[in-house]
Amino acid sequence: MIQNKDIDCFVACDADALRLPDFCRIVRVCPAGAGIAGEVLHAASFDSSECFRAIAASSRTPFTLLYRSDRPFDPGYRALERMMAVARQNGAALVYADRRSRGEDGKAVQIPAIDWQDGSLRDDFDFGPLVLVDTSMFRRAVASMTGYYRFAGWYDLWLRLSRMGSFVHINEFLYTDVITDSRTSGSKLFDYVDPANRDRQIEMERACTDHLKAVGAYLAPGKYDPLEICAGEFPVEASVIIPVRDRARTIADAIGSVLVQKTDFPFNVLVVDNHSTDGTTEIVADFAASDPRVVHIIPDRSDLGIGGCWNLAAADPRCGRFALQLDSDDLYSAEDVIQRIVDTFRSSRCAMLIGSYMLTDFEGNPLPPGIIDHAEWTDSNGRNNALRINGLGAPRCFFTPVLRKIGLPNTSYGEDYAVALAVSRTYPIARIFDVLYLCRRWEGNSDAALSVEAVNRNNTYKDRIRTWELMARIALNRSEA
Repeated sequence: MIQNKDIDCFVACDADALRLPDFCRIVRVCPAGAGIAGEVLHAASFDSSECFRAIAASSRTPFTLLYRSDRPFDPGYRALERMMAVARQNGAALVYADRRSRGEDGKAVQIPAIDWQDGSLRDDFDFGPLVLVDTSMFRRAVASMTGYYRFAGWYDLWLRLSRMGSFVHINEFLYTDVITDSRTSGSKLFDYVDPANRDRQIEMERACTDHLKAVGAYLAPGKYDPLEICAGEFPVEASVIIPVRDRARTIADAIGSVLVQKTDFPFNVLVVDNHSTDGTTEIVADFAASDPRVVHIIPDRSDLGIGGCWNLAAADPRCGRFALQLDSDDLYSAEDVIQRIVDTFRSSRCAMLIGSYMLTDFEGNPLPPGIIDHAEWTDSNGRNNALRINGLGAPRCFFTPVLRKIGLPNTSYGEDYAVALAVSRTYPIARIFDVLYLCRRWEGNSDAALSVEAVNRNNTYKDRIRTWELMARIALNRSEA
C-alpha cells in the first residue's frame, strides 16, 4: 500500500534496470497502451503539462522523486535518504545532485552540476535526470499552471517552483545514469536555434515570459530611451572591430572580407592584436602598411579578454559612428554587408543591430543546422526572451556612443551577451534576418570541444549575467512604478 512507502518515484516509461530501495513506490510514466507491467501513469511525455498534473494527483508522500530519463538508473548508497534529509533541512522546493554517467564503453565519468540561481532561466538548465521535489509545493505549482504545454511542461513547472522555495544542489555524486548525448560542446551549441525546434522554442518563450511577469522583471514593448544617431562627428561612418590572438590561419581572410566591402561612406577596420605569438602580428602589420583603412592596435596591457579588446577599440578616436563585429575566424557573406548594416541603423535609429549567419566548414560549405537567424526575436518580446536563450546572434553591431557608455565585461566568454542584455534594457535593437556573416567551424574554435568543467564554468557565468540583469530590470520597473 502507498501508506507503507516513504517516497513516490515517477520514472520514464522505458527506464529499466532500476535498483531503487524497497521504501520507494515506483510509477512508470507511459503513453496509453504502452503495455508496461506494474503501476502506470498515462501521459505523453515527461515534458508535457499533462504529465505533471497527473503526477501531482497521484503522489501521496511528502517528497516526490522524478527520474526524467528512459535509461538505466542506479542510486548510490543511501542516496535517496540523503536527498530527503537535505530537502527537510532546507525546506527546499527542489533538490538535485551531481551524478556519474556511463558511456558505451561501460566507464563512468563524473558529471558535476552547477548551482541554480535566480538568473538560471535557460530552459536547458541541467539539473540532471533525477530531482526530488517537495510534494506540497509541487502541487501548488501545478495548480497555478494556466495553460497546456507539449514541450515546456517541465520548464514551466520548475520556474513556478522557484518562486515558492529554494533549489538546493547537493555537491555529491549520488547516482549513476547512462550518457544519452555524447556529442561535443561545439556540436550541441546550436540546438536551441535549430528551425526543427521552433515549436518547442515558442512554448519555452511563453513560459519564461510568464515567469518574468511574476517576478517583476518583464519589460513592456515600446519603452526606450531616445537616440540621435546622426549627431556628433566621427572620423568614419563605420568601423569593423576584430579582436585577435594567434589566428595566423584565419586573420587574413577576415580582414580581406572587410576590405572588399563597397559603401557610399568611409569605413575602417580596427584589428586589436592581443599579443599574438604565431605570426598574426606580422600579417596584420602587412595589411596596415598597404591599406590605411586597416588600423593595427596592440594593447599596452596584457590582461585583456575579448571584451577588453572591444572596449579599447570602441574608445579609440579612430572608431567610427557604428562599431561592427567580425571574429577573426569568420567572414562577411557579401560585399554589401557594411552598407546594409549602416542603412538599417539610419532607418531604424537603434542602438544595436544583429544580423544572421550561416554555419560553414573552413572551406565555406554549409553545416547543419545552416542559417542561424534567431527567428525567436520579436520587437515586442525579444528583450524578455533574451534572458532565456544563450545568445542573440551575429554580427553584433553598435551605435558607438552607447557602446562606449555601457561597455563590455573584460572576459572572453559571455561579454557579447552581457552588453546585448544591457543595451536591450533601455534601447531598441534592430534585426536583419538575411545572412550577413559566415561562421566557420573548425578544430581551432574556442568552443569546439569543451570539458564538462569548462561548460559548467561558462554556464555559471552566463547565469550570473542573467541574474544581474534580472535584478536590474526588477529595479527599473520598481523605479518607474
